[in-house]
Amino acid sequence: MPIVGFVSSGSTERAAAFRKGLNETGYVEGQNVTVEYHWLEGQYDRLPALMADLVRRRVAVIAAFANPPALAAKAATTIIPIVFGVGQDPVRMGLVASLARPGGNATGVNFFNQEAVAKRLGLLHDLVPKAVRIAVLVNPANPSAIEATLQEIPEAARSLGLQIAVLKASTSREIEAAFSTLVLDRADALFVAPDGFFVGRRVQFVTLAAHNRVPAAYTQREFVQAGGLMSYGTDIPDMYRQVGVYTGQILKGVKPADLPVVQSTKFEFAINMQTARALGLEVPNSLQLLAEEVIE
Repeated sequence: MPIVGFVSSGSTERAAAFRKGLNETGYVEGQNVTVEYHWLEGQYDRLPALMADLVRRRVAVIAAFANPPALAAKAATTIIPIVFGVGQDPVRMGLVASLARPGGNATGVNFFNQEAVAKRLGLLHDLVPKAVRIAVLVNPANPSAIEATLQEIPEAARSLGLQIAVLKASTSREIEAAFSTLVLDRADALFVAPDGFFVGRRVQFVTLAAHNRVPAAYTQREFVQAGGLMSYGTDIPDMYRQVGVYTGQILKGVKPADLPVVQSTKFEFAINMQTARALGLEVPNSLQLLAEEVIE
């Protein structure tokens, strides 16, 4: 049975969407394919050794989710097929030669984290119009995501008349420290940058935000389902499904070079009304109508 090395910095719930994509191409885990799951939980320093092990054992495909796993896979092999899901431009990242003709051993999905930054900040501003000082939290262990966020956010903040202060965290203890800092600095709201480790710590984020009464904007709706105020970003489960589809096609013999990079076009805006009420926020009808998901 072919082995797929699945490497993700996200949350374990995503595996189901990946399996769904595999199933669409006729592959069923345990019947005609084996999937080895590797959940990084923010430990990006594990990547070089992990990828070296997958390459040494000659797995059939490496499915790499988020920028650090994708870049580590590309650095480890030019032979084993790689299917990625990344939030930045894969051409600029050096993963493929072009979107239409990837050209090498890698292809996958680009889910537009960078393009969502300004829109997410704008929605936070609409939701909390009195907020002026915005703390922006990034993970220093995920440099390409930091670069994308810090490239977009200063101009977006200027156009809205907002001040930003950048905070960093790559462990759960550092997340707590970041909240202490933003409370001391009297930040009016928090903008959480895209990062798989942050998604895995969403309950901690939501708990700290509620305790400190800080309105926060997140990347994915799981945060809102856990009690976060709002999120805006691409449909991540669908990205995992698409990576599963491409993985199945490669197992059938299609070359990565012949599969164009898919660009996610579906963006989701979610609001938690209960959290908004707890923070004393009036959510305009116009915003509620914009949202794909409104949690009461």
